[in-house]
Amino acid sequence: MKVTDELWGNIPILHITPDGHDEGPLPTVIFLHGHTSAKEHNLHYAWQWAQQGVRVILPDALLHGERDQSLDEVEISLRFWEIVLTSIEELGFIHAELHKRQLIAGEPAVGGTSMGGITTLGALTAHPWIKAAAVMMGSGNYVELAKAQMRQYESRGFDLPLTDKEREGMLQALSRFDISLNRQAFGGRPVFFWHGVKDPTVPFEPTNRLFHALQQDYAAYPERLSLMKETEAAHAVSRKGMLAATSWVTARLTE
Repeated sequence: MKVTDELWGNIPILHITPDGHDEGPLPTVIFLHGHTSAKEHNLHYAWQWAQQGVRVILPDALLHGERDQSLDEVEISLRFWEIVLTSIEELGFIHAELHKRQLIAGEPAVGGTSMGGITTLGALTAHPWIKAAAVMMGSGNYVELAKAQMRQYESRGFDLPLTDKEREGMLQALSRFDISLNRQAFGGRPVFFWHGVKDPTVPFEPTNRLFHALQQDYAAYPERLSLMKETEAAHAVSRKGMLAATSWVTARLTE
């Protein structure tokens, strides 16, 4: 595979192509990294896809990787939802660039790990062009998750810089991207979930709840929906999970 470091607009990306396919349209995946991670930490996913003839775009999220602003862990955590919503918006730009540069065959899949998986589920509410999704230990219940995060910060003694009105406004904004409240946004699109049952960071149960609700929505085409759960796994995707996700997405892209 070939890996190039590029800047699309103000977004640093790693652009991965299969050997011998530097130019011309290909099935494509945009894959998003996790909180406090960076684009290069997902190259093992890109390698698997490249071996299957798929182009991969790995962007750095706001305040991450080459966009780092030397914030400490608390400062960057307090901007978590700003990062997620920015990434959802930037997916629209990346999608437009793929078409403008004539790099894509059909429409792309989107996926990600942890924060990237959370972003992916929100992106499904905003971008009907997403062909398929891979949600690796992500969660779509934005409002519930944000409330839990705020409780956690406050229990640790942090004074959140939000008035009650600002807090309510933030939750209202997040509700528009909360796919657990907007299940119709899936629109029958293929979605692969991986989650560790013992995940202490992004709890398994909301994902499990969403998946079982979706099974009713996907009753006519159950093959478009998959949940791979690992009972002993925590907040780290297994190799088995990574291989399953990459193969599953490739199959959806080439159907």
